[in-house]
Amino acid sequence: MTSFRGSFTVMVTPFTADGRLDEEGLARFVDWQVREGVHGLIPLGSTGEFLSLTRAERRRVGEVVVEAAAGRVPVLIGTAAEWTNEAVELTREAESIGADGVMIIPPFYSSPTADEIYAHYRAIAAAIHIPIMIYNNPFTSNVDLPARLVARLSEIDNVSYIKESSGSVPRTAEIIRLCGDRMTVFSGYHPWESYRVGAAGYVSVFSNIAPALSADLYTRTVVENDFAGSRAIADRVAPLLDALAGDLYVSATKAALGMIGQPGGPPRAPRLPLPEDRRAPLKAVLESLSLV
Repeated sequence: MTSFRGSFTVMVTPFTADGRLDEEGLARFVDWQVREGVHGLIPLGSTGEFLSLTRAERRRVGEVVVEAAAGRVPVLIGTAAEWTNEAVELTREAESIGADGVMIIPPFYSSPTADEIYAHYRAIAAAIHIPIMIYNNPFTSNVDLPARLVARLSEIDNVSYIKESSGSVPRTAEIIRLCGDRMTVFSGYHPWESYRVGAAGYVSVFSNIAPALSADLYTRTVVENDFAGSRAIADRVAPLLDALAGDLYVSATKAALGMIGQPGGPPRAPRLPLPEDRRAPLKAVLESLSLV
């Protein structure tokens, strides 16, 4: 089984100007990402607006990404759902179309207990043969997975990765301490700091726009252990991370893609395009990184 490491882009879902799925643009975007050196791709995460897609569109996005990646990098498909049975079905479907793994946030409305969360992931894991990346993001799911619960989940055979997006670097270190080699941690925030305490990867929003920089941050920090060089990259991309942060992260990421000539299109309602007063500062950040 492939061991996932490095910078994985949590991809946008490109739409046409009239709001349809842009399959051609998505395939071109995948190819560009791979050529720029990303270590993996994650379609249908929060950045991919998965809750704003039809069931048929979710399948088609997965198919296009797997086909375009063509085995060059691993593809982890987001298969989250509120109902466990639906999550099982989506995850089986992802495996059937060739996903290398799946990323799953806990049920995001029902405020499940620890036992319910464990049962949810255990049922999904029993239905497939590919690894599961748990996605802990208390800001969007209203559910926080403390380190001791993550350690319990890591006892499920193929629950072996976590995207840790609580924003706490000490939480990352605690998960690594409690889980050992049963759980590989990818950061969702503070990539440089998380790498320094043992994270093996980064699920990167900014990699949609600057994939080579995100991949280089991993290589310099984890592979080469270049403290000064990696810190310089982290400092360089910090303004971009700030520009994409907050509630408008999807709209900001899609606006940035338009500025650098990559497929993105508008977000789907209820999201609106990035407000005009946010566009000039975002463009200035992209110019500072020589991306436009």
